[in-house]
Amino acid sequence: MKGRFAPSPTGYIHLGNVWIALLSYISTRQQKGKYVVRMEDIDLQRSKRELGEALLDDLEWLGFEWDEGPRVGGPEISYWQSERQTYYADILEYLALEKLIYPCFCNRARLQSIASAPHVGEVVHRYDGKCRHLSKNAVDELSSIKEPSLRLAIDSCNLEFDDRWQGTQHIHLEGELDDYVLRRGDGMYAYNLAVVLDDIAMGITEVIRGDDLLDTTGQQLYLYNTLQQCYPHKHIEVPKYGHAPLLVDADGNRLSKRQKSITIRELREQQWSASRILWELAVAGGLIDKDRYTHREINLSELMNLDLSCSSLRQKTIVIER
Repeated sequence: MKGRFAPSPTGYIHLGNVWIALLSYISTRQQKGKYVVRMEDIDLQRSKRELGEALLDDLEWLGFEWDEGPRVGGPEISYWQSERQTYYADILEYLALEKLIYPCFCNRARLQSIASAPHVGEVVHRYDGKCRHLSKNAVDELSSIKEPSLRLAIDSCNLEFDDRWQGTQHIHLEGELDDYVLRRGDGMYAYNLAVVLDDIAMGITEVIRGDDLLDTTGQQLYLYNTLQQCYPHKHIEVPKYGHAPLLVDADGNRLSKRQKSITIRELREQQWSASRILWELAVAGGLIDKDRYTHREINLSELMNLDLSCSSLRQKTIVIER
């Protein structure tokens, strides 16, 4: 089997990132699998190479070792998504030939106008299929004015998968309403495209990530199914998923780069040891009983035999206090 950790280098790695890296690492090593690190830097405006290198420095300092990825290599040409765009373009070209994607010329203002808001503060972006049925002449005319995004044409369907911690998930996708973008008009490839194509290419069989990405899984499963039909002679394995609870602060704010959360770099400057950081995460996540570790320290090798079926991992969030 193969597991992976795939962070975005848009800021210094923080405790929320390390929490997911820790769970995926323990699971992979327990199964005697290969561990892959991949830099998801397709957002060229926000991602920075130096932040990716700093992230790798912090992972190494914490004791993580990976079998494929930056600094160690592997069968892939690159483990930085920014260097894999030719691969994404080739797949999109094939999907276009099969008429499975279509150009969308809707601007941001129009897309916002058709978004629905079922709850205060919540916006669910759904499309209305306007560009799905444009004639060739209309597409040619609009293409001379605006570079389109590319949407996957969804056939209405029901999908189901068993999540390691969140249980059986039932998903309904509706044609036109759920047609989603694979490449933006500015040329940036969408997360849902890049993550699926890279997991396929790298042979990833298990994906452990934060619960905030649970809602994207249906879109990714649909793309897996589409690619399986397009490439029947190629082995395309859908990975097993585990969506772990997010770390939040005492006020309920998710630990993230945008929230300026506690970074590993900050803790290192305050003389925290790697084993102290791992201990704090393991205790907060309910992986270990703090009373058994009076020194408030634990290393990665000591965490390898933990039971990842503990009830705390079936929650949506875990509070961590500084």
